[in-house]
Formats: sequence, C-alpha cells, structure tokens
Amino acid sequence: MSANKLVVLGSINADHILNVNEFPRPGETITGKDYRISFGGKGANQAVAAGRSGANITFIACVGDDDIGKQVCRQLKLDNIDIQPIESISGTNTGVAMIFVNGKGENVIAIDAGANAAVTPDYLNKYRQQVIDADVLLMQLETPLETILAAAKLAKQNDTLVALNPAPARELSDELLANIDIITPNETEAEQLTGITIVNSDDANKAAGLLHAKGIRTVIITLGSRGAWVSIDGIGSLIEGYKVEPVDTIAAGDTFNGALITAMLEGQELYQAVKFGHAAAAIAVTRRGAQPSVPWRKEIDAFLATRQE
Repeated sequence: MSANKLVVLGSINADHILNVNEFPRPGETITGKDYRISFGGKGANQAVAAGRSGANITFIACVGDDDIGKQVCRQLKLDNIDIQPIESISGTNTGVAMIFVNGKGENVIAIDAGANAAVTPDYLNKYRQQVIDADVLLMQLETPLETILAAAKLAKQNDTLVALNPAPARELSDELLANIDIITPNETEAEQLTGITIVNSDDANKAAGLLHAKGIRTVIITLGSRGAWVSIDGIGSLIEGYKVEPVDTIAAGDTFNGALITAMLEGQELYQAVKFGHAAAAIAVTRRGAQPSVPWRKEIDAFLATRQE
C-alpha cells in the first residue's frame, strides 16, 4: 500500500444491468438477457479501482438506509477502502443506475441520485480534515457541483492535488476548472468542455490547450481503445492503450482513473502511470459489470509483465 494518501469524493450506486443486441429506439420494446444487479457509481468504482490497485484511500460518500447500502459498505471495506466518512441517510435510497449494454460492449445509462444528493458542502465540512491531510483528492460529477467546488477549493488551499474526472459530461464553471490540477475527460466530455469534436490527435491537442488556458496543468483525454492524449503545460503526446476484445465497457474509465492516480501516488512517472491505468482498464473491459470487473494489483502487474515494451 502506498504511504501517500488518496481521498475520493463521489457517488455510490446500485447498477441494474441488462444486455441487449441493440439499444432500443424511442417507443420500441426489445428483449434483453443476463439481467443482474452489481455495485457501481463513478465514485465507488474509482475508489474500488484505487483500493484494489494498492492505494491508501478514504472514500467520502453517502448511501441510503436500505439493504443495498449496507451491502455496498461491507464490500468497500473488503476492497481496502476506509469507509468511515460514508454515512447512511435516513429515508433515502442508495443511488440507482439503469444500464443497457449492447452487443458491442457499449452502454447507455440513466441515474437516480438518491443518497448521492446528500453529499452537500455541509456534509463535506464534517470530513474536511481528510481532504486537508490527503496528497490527492479525486472527484467525478455524480454528486452536487457545489460540493465538488467546495472540495476543490479546500484541497487547493491546503496543497492537496485535485484530480477531476468530468463525468458524466456537463458544463463546468471557470471557477471550478481553475482549481483543478489534473483533468481526465473522455472525448465526449472534452467536447462538452471545449466545443471541439475530437477525431484525431490534433483535435485532442487543441482541446487540451483550451483546458490548459483555464488553469489546468495536466490534461489526460481518454480515447477508448486508442489510448489517451496526455498533455502537461501544453506539451502533449498519445499514449497508446492495450488491444483486447471488449465484453462490457462499464467502469472502464473509472478503473483507469483509480489505477492512474494510485500509480501517481506511488511516484510512477506520468507515462508509466497512464500505462498502468490502461492495463487496469483493458482487463476490466473483458469482464461484465462495474466493480466486479475491476482488477486487483497482482492482475494488473501480471498483465503488464506479458506486454513489456
């Protein structure tokens, strides 16, 4: 386990997953298969990826006062995560995600925030010391934006590195972006933030430049199977991913983020940390579900050992 401290602030969901050949069109009823419920939420997925990768991690989040919330917390403890800041919110359900996965492994998702809406600035304030003492704060966009902004400001004021995975895609204020050190959008999210449609590396470089202009030093634009465009202070390059046969892309980006930040906390150079994240995500897409697909450290190391460059 790394001695450096990671705090993840984010969401917890129960994922209801149905496999379909093709996504339904408006008004269409289709037949699915392999219905299952698994633990998810972008915050929880990234926390699990970090915990299984070996991070020293604390997770700030909320669950509902339901059985699924209790089950999630028990599982998170098994994933090497400090769950002390996770509270059960009376009269509220744990967050829910309804997910369709098509025959290509692609997914569409609809979310009910549930207890995730209770991760307010006042809730954050109860656990502010964890953020102050952390080396890195990692966040996503499935909890209230005002809390994300408050956490980013608190972290910056106390020399805690701030990493944001801006997912799901939405507009973000310049005030928030100015408090981010590392941002990790995918192509859709990068387009939402910059207005640039990313087709090739030149597009990714232009989008990264606009994000640098907002005050963000490190921009990592994930490009699916192609890898990631990585830019530091305007100097960028493509770091290729690993070729695998995808089964289910749920949580691939979350797995990348959790593993990436863990490797950075261990002192790996950014290039190697990105490759570590690529390896974790490559393993994840060959498995079904969100957290059930997230690999453990020994699996990632074994994967990398077979792909030495």
